[in-house]
Amino acid sequence: MSQWYLSYDGKQVGPIDQSEAESQAQANPKGLAWRQGFAEWLPVSQVAELSRIAARDMMPPPTATRSSDEIDFKIFGSEMQFVEIELDPEESAVAEAGAMMYKDPLVQMETIFGDGSGSGGGGFMDKLLGAGKRLLTGESLFMTVFTHKGQGKAHVAFGAPYPGNIIPVTLTNVGGCLICQKDSFLCAAKGVSIGIHFQRKILTGLFGGEGFIMQKLEGDGLVFMHAGGTVAERELKAGQTLHVDTGCLMALEKSVQFEIEQAGNIKTALFGGEGLFFATLHGPGKVWLQSLPFSRLAGRMLQAAPRRGGSKGEGSILGGLGNLLDGDNS
Repeated sequence: MSQWYLSYDGKQVGPIDQSEAESQAQANPKGLAWRQGFAEWLPVSQVAELSRIAARDMMPPPTATRSSDEIDFKIFGSEMQFVEIELDPEESAVAEAGAMMYKDPLVQMETIFGDGSGSGGGGFMDKLLGAGKRLLTGESLFMTVFTHKGQGKAHVAFGAPYPGNIIPVTLTNVGGCLICQKDSFLCAAKGVSIGIHFQRKILTGLFGGEGFIMQKLEGDGLVFMHAGGTVAERELKAGQTLHVDTGCLMALEKSVQFEIEQAGNIKTALFGGEGLFFATLHGPGKVWLQSLPFSRLAGRMLQAAPRRGGSKGEGSILGGLGNLLDGDNS
């Protein structure tokens, strides 16, 4: 069970288990909550696992049925995290091919076209269109659906592809839509639509670091994104502007305007080491930033590769001459 910490007027309560946290949140929803896997303290009303309890009497009756499965989860680890999803009978989670870490035998796997957001009644052309949207973002035509086909509870876990953090987001808390990098999506509750988002300005598309096309996650369920390094959540107010390295922008709400600007003068752009352009974000809305984009990590690894002139050892006063003498130059 997750260990929760709650804060009311500067007074901290915790660690407490899930049931106790729900009771505290129901009694007093005007506080902050934190558990392992959170980048920062969040208002209780914005925490999916607690807000369903805290806001039950405050919310009007629902006018539409829920389209996504309602799943529970735990996030484990620090630098190399994984998320374990708990499924009730007939509940499903959808993930990128190859993301699974382990599963219970009662959880069945099925490879599907597209994202599985439909109810199953769509024809072949509808499924082909959903798969085609994913192909445009550079992802596989197929995704994998994990469905609990037994009784009681069952679990399936998905691992992060490289060092960083897994970020859970309930789409209803961000207006039902989230724009993110095409490689940041990890898994989600079945029913979430994973589509494409075109940048309106051609300069943003060509030089935005994330390409002309980004992913668009829509629905009312939980989604899990992976960010490299440390994650920073920033809430931009109306009119507030933030300059961000293009690779460090992981996700943003649809209300945030995103455009590209040149990084200073020509000398700064060419020799400053920060690239020719940076992203300019205009509020209002929330943005998620990552300290270690995969492109930066891959670039450092490629630079250090022996065939690119990098060193195989930890450093030597002989430099390149040491590489010739070490007997390991295949």
